[in-house]
Amino acid sequence: MTANDPFANALSGVNNAESVGQLTHTVTPASNEIGAVLEVFYDRGYIGGFEYQEDGKAGKFEVELKGAINECGPVKPRYSAGVDEFEDWEKRYLPARDYGTLVVTTSHGIMSHYEAREKGIGGQIIAYVY
Repeated sequence: MTANDPFANALSGVNNAESVGQLTHTVTPASNEIGAVLEVFYDRGYIGGFEYQEDGKAGKFEVELKGAINECGPVKPRYSAGVDEFEDWEKRYLPARDYGTLVVTTSHGIMSHYEAREKGIGGQIIAYVY
């Protein structure tokens, strides 16, 4: 059976592995989008690290978990948000103010909503983590 949404499956797998206390999780197939989101997770301190491994197919990511994720998931459908609208989306997807991160895709790449707010750019919200 093929995956209809590899991005959602990757976040679901990380969330499930964290909830049962695993130390590592393999995300397959790998993509640039998943890699960029994992980079945001790493920069914000939610995962210990990740490494791309070539497997002769689409590749895979080995993610080092550190027990810092309570919940993560994709935002569907992808909503557009301006710089001044991030607070409204925080209220919708995150449990408290300044607790957690929204992952935003912008014209400058994938980044956290804190970084997007700092740069003064909006984009589409693709994921959340806290």
